[in-house]
Amino acid sequence: MFDRPRLPLFSATSFTLLAALVVASGCTPNSLRTQTAFDQSVEMIPREIFFGNPDRASLQLSPDGTRLAYLAPLEGVMNVWVQTVGEEDARPITRSEDRPIRSYFWAYNNEQILYTQDRDGDENFRIYAVDLDTRDEIVLTPFDGVQARVIATDRDAPDEILAAINNRVPQFHDVWRINTRTGEKEMVYENQDGWLSFLPDSDFNLRLATRMNQEGGSDVFVRPAGSESWELLVSWDMEDAMNSNPLGFARDNETLYIADSRDGDTSGLYACLIDDSLDLNCELIARDDRADFSGIFPDAETGHVLAVSFEYDRVEWNLLDDSIRADWDRLSRIADGDFSVTSRSLDDKRWTVAYVVDDGPVRYYLYDRESGEASFLFTNRTDLESRELASMEPVVIEARDGLKLVSYLTLPPRREAKDLPMVLLVHGGPWARDRWGYNSTHQWLANRGYAVLSVNFRGSTGFGKAFMNAGNREWAGAMHDDLIDAVEWAVAEGIADRDRVAIMGGSYGGYAALVGMTFTPEVFAAGISIVGPSHVGTLLETIPPYWEPMKVFFETRVGSLDDPEYLDSISPLTYVDRIQRPLLIGQGANDPRVKESESEQIVRAMQERGIPVTYVLFPDEGHGFARPENRLAFNAVTEAFLAEHLGGRFEPIGRTVDESSAKIPEGAALIPNLDVSDGE
Repeated sequence: MFDRPRLPLFSATSFTLLAALVVASGCTPNSLRTQTAFDQSVEMIPREIFFGNPDRASLQLSPDGTRLAYLAPLEGVMNVWVQTVGEEDARPITRSEDRPIRSYFWAYNNEQILYTQDRDGDENFRIYAVDLDTRDEIVLTPFDGVQARVIATDRDAPDEILAAINNRVPQFHDVWRINTRTGEKEMVYENQDGWLSFLPDSDFNLRLATRMNQEGGSDVFVRPAGSESWELLVSWDMEDAMNSNPLGFARDNETLYIADSRDGDTSGLYACLIDDSLDLNCELIARDDRADFSGIFPDAETGHVLAVSFEYDRVEWNLLDDSIRADWDRLSRIADGDFSVTSRSLDDKRWTVAYVVDDGPVRYYLYDRESGEASFLFTNRTDLESRELASMEPVVIEARDGLKLVSYLTLPPRREAKDLPMVLLVHGGPWARDRWGYNSTHQWLANRGYAVLSVNFRGSTGFGKAFMNAGNREWAGAMHDDLIDAVEWAVAEGIADRDRVAIMGGSYGGYAALVGMTFTPEVFAAGISIVGPSHVGTLLETIPPYWEPMKVFFETRVGSLDDPEYLDSISPLTYVDRIQRPLLIGQGANDPRVKESESEQIVRAMQERGIPVTYVLFPDEGHGFARPENRLAFNAVTEAFLAEHLGGRFEPIGRTVDESSAKIPEGAALIPNLDVSDGE
């Protein structure tokens, strides 16, 4: 969110049907729902394989090219490990004991790993530095209730970073220069003007700053060399602001790369020079008619762009320089899937490369540019390699007004695409997108017998400004119509059984699930909302303080607190009386974006009206579930819930909930095979 009722359905059933269901699922059902016919030779893959810790992930090469770092479990918690290239000497460098580390990077000095970590999902991230030899750890931003973000690192300042920290006032992040070896820090810029982001050059000079304007667009200011004042460089109106932004300077500190959609519908990549009059003189480097610019591959020495990517239904690269063409050709033949270069040595002789497929784990390689050879390193989940997984197929669905919706469909293995129970899986954001590749939720649900459909509804990013802006102030409106149109498409194609469709999502996707259960209650047999806001007004009233400078963004694209009637009209809480199908809600108690109160208020409203609901609360989570034991617990409950109401197969819950932090203050008895005491 702003890069995630069980009515009585019981009656007597025949012994014959009950026996058939028990044989099909291995579990005793408590519902009249018809168990999905499933080829029992397709193994039921344990939830642990989908949602437990990966074996290794997030591979990064040291700047000198001699060592590899990655995330891997240490006593069940994801930590940073380091090993020498070509050796089997891997050892843990960090020692987080409770919350997984999810973001880290090498210091340019080759002797430290830096990582960020919050507390129980509160998103007040601290920055840490760990010495590889001594394993001594320094907390570089030792402030309570403060959020720190890394702005920049640079090869010419290997012991330093620039960081944005809101310890002075919570609304604004000031810029600090921090020595990663000593922890010494100096404020280099006090943010008094509501800047949302800063862009330094390779000398750590703050050159650009961006803030929102009163119309909901964005203004980029430049600070000329030797000056303390900021001058307006470029202004993007609301129509272009989400598709346009400065990307960074080349190492000559003169060439500025930007994404810009003013001259077309999609954003293109431009190379610009700032002249003495502070005018921006730009040249178009690359543009795609269907999709926005999505990524760059720069020269390791100069920073000039060598390749650019666009993503419509899959990632496609456009090479701009022949110096990497032979490398790209070799890498395209090494393994199946879409590849990306995840890190490079400073001399650019070694690359780490990840290959993503839709039906298997990520495969990591070490590529030597001089020899042209790639050495296989590992997959992120070895247990997936021997499993029968499903394909994810890109499909384009036409909305009722003709808008094309790039979507992704996964079908159960060895099943005919006919009259299947289906889960509509809605992405968060909403200014984000679904994409092709391995998706653990898609695979898990397909393995249990469901078709899974993910839709890039209007308002999703990546498909041009007209598509994105078509979602402005369309929460519970045209954005939801797109989801309903996708369900209708799946039914018309014969894929989905109209009476067995569930809606599920997190963050905005959780809101969409609540909208589905209240605005279109006849469409969905069940709903699952994870950290989803129940009232848009209370959501906007409780945004984190550091989002205050972006209030105009929400007013123009969602709705204004000055118009409470409109916010009521797009809020599921207003229409709670309409809920007539089973609903499951999951929430992190420390969520700074979608507060716990968002789930509490709709659960309370349902209780007051006698509408059944199951509510799962995790006291040590925030905006989503980071701890694997909590992911497994919620998905165990979800699996039983879906089996009850859609008829898929399910793995018994067992002690999964007891082994998590889950509390179930409401509706535990509504979940099959979950004791009322579990997690209470």
